[in-house]
Amino acid sequence: MANVTVIGAQWGDEGKGKIVDWLASRADAVVRFQGGHNAGHTLVIDGETYKLSLLPSGIVSGTMSMIGNGVVLDPWALRDEVQKLEGQGVTITDDNLAVADNCPLILPLHRDLDGLRETAAGSGKIGTTGRGIGPAYEDKVGRRAIRVCDLAHLDDLEPQLDRLCAHHDALRAGFDQPPVDRAGLLAELREIAPFVMRFAQPVWKRLKKVRKAGAKILFEGAQGVLLDVDHGTYPFVTSSNTVSGTAASGSGLGPGSTGFVLGIVKAYTTRVGSGPFPTELEDEIGQTLGEKGHEFGVVTGRKRRVGWFDAVIVRQSCAISGVTGIALTKIDVLDGFETVKICTGYRLRNNVIDYLPSHAGDQQLVEPIYEEMPGWEESTAGARSYADLPANAIKYIQRVQELIETPVALVSTSPERDDTILVRDPFLD
Repeated sequence: MANVTVIGAQWGDEGKGKIVDWLASRADAVVRFQGGHNAGHTLVIDGETYKLSLLPSGIVSGTMSMIGNGVVLDPWALRDEVQKLEGQGVTITDDNLAVADNCPLILPLHRDLDGLRETAAGSGKIGTTGRGIGPAYEDKVGRRAIRVCDLAHLDDLEPQLDRLCAHHDALRAGFDQPPVDRAGLLAELREIAPFVMRFAQPVWKRLKKVRKAGAKILFEGAQGVLLDVDHGTYPFVTSSNTVSGTAASGSGLGPGSTGFVLGIVKAYTTRVGSGPFPTELEDEIGQTLGEKGHEFGVVTGRKRRVGWFDAVIVRQSCAISGVTGIALTKIDVLDGFETVKICTGYRLRNNVIDYLPSHAGDQQLVEPIYEEMPGWEESTAGARSYADLPANAIKYIQRVQELIETPVALVSTSPERDDTILVRDPFLD
């Protein structure tokens, strides 16, 4: 049995929640390995909708769920999400949820700084969710973070607070803000500590035990490769590495453990926030795609930008992340279009190129080269085998495979867990 690593191969919002939930029901453990509560997943199970942003998707199906060290953890957001799910009948205990004790914490001062920067940036806004993710990662690499394990030693926190506040007080002064309220911060940490410490443990150790027992592990990524801090559309990216290689460092297992890499890919393209988007549609077709696909962010509620499928960026993402196979989602949103388009290359200053360049200015200038294909009138919604799909939908899927140079492993035809066409089983690869 192979382990499986799930990543987004576009700009996030590809429908990872449903796919991860579907896989989690067949896994023995699920682990989140990067990001924070800025990444939203929506699960629809037996007509009930669950919205997650921090907890691994496996928690709803009862699968052992872990938050790895590569995640930045907002402890108050964790408590809110746990309480909300418990209100929907989901059982969450330290038997089925573990939080890495070396996770850095997102603190109120990180949210403050995130908001202050975005407000001051004007036209240079990155388009963050304002949840403090970036500043928390900065403090992690700056070696001044407060981590989950520190919640058990709050009486010894003064030296760390000195380092943390020396940095943030200077930044806050630049925004004409008062210094960090150290006493208030400590009081908030003392209040939340007992809740978080219920779940805290060395996740790497638990994963080692699970793997040694031959169990199937699902590594759950957040956002998408095009938001990777190294490989994405910099500077309009997230603050962590979203590629599959991060599954090893962000969970505490070696790179040989990550197994089958499943890239989640929407049958068209969407993006939230600022940044380049070569195939963006700002016309009636884009409006229709957005409405049919219910394209609003799970976490922020922001309307997503919409465009035709871009094979160039997906091929690039698959290569960078070593994708073994893709899960193609939301094919049903393309139902009813007389013609569908796929971007096969770009024009940049009269040259044809087959990749997205690294420079932000070049990314804004590229013009998509489209290939047109006949659409289909029949519905694909709820299809569970290729035999249920219209011939032109199958041709579209086959052309996507050819252009991105990566095979399709799964096709999702609705938000429901079982409306999935299994072409290649990642766990049996």
